[in-house]
Amino acid sequence: MIVALIIACEAGFWVLLAVGLALRYLARMPRTGAAVLLLEPLLELVLLIVTAIDLKNGAQADWKHGLAALYIGFTVAYGHYMIKWADGHFLHRFAGGPPPVRPPKYGMPRARHELKLWLRTVLGMAVAAALLQIAVWYVGEDGDIASLRGTQGAAARILLIHGVIALSYLLWPRKDPDQGRTATSTTETEPGPTRKTLR
Repeated sequence: MIVALIIACEAGFWVLLAVGLALRYLARMPRTGAAVLLLEPLLELVLLIVTAIDLKNGAQADWKHGLAALYIGFTVAYGHYMIKWADGHFLHRFAGGPPPVRPPKYGMPRARHELKLWLRTVLGMAVAAALLQIAVWYVGEDGDIASLRGTQGAAARILLIHGVIALSYLLWPRKDPDQGRTATSTTETEPGPTRKTLR
């Protein structure tokens, strides 16, 4: 049941996003579209309530409850970011808006972008870890909490792996290949000394 609800919440997220943006730009109903988009957090709230009720009714805490916590944490951290991304693309494609700003690809700008994404992951995993800890306290040390503790460990590993990836962009920044070609081209086209200068 929990897994099916997670899938339904994910599908519902994209459905509400599409409907909200369509109302906002295609139907020219920005307030109604914004109201639909504001319903997005209710999906995570429903998942949280159902998960809590499932545990309260005596269900054994297992990986499904841990997955629900990770999903809620991810949507808390990245939900607004994904809505903003989709809004920019929808505005450009259907409402004549400017092209969406793409994330930088090279150098320190890319490193800063990756750091910001990692900070979102920190928030998401912190939310997931907190929800899992609440579930641990609820079940009690005498209950089977191994899967919940295991999911907390998985959250820590996700955070660590993403942190290493973000750090790699800082330690080994990618160089813009066009920058080298531009510098070479400029050097080749520089005028050499004229005969008058040599005199």
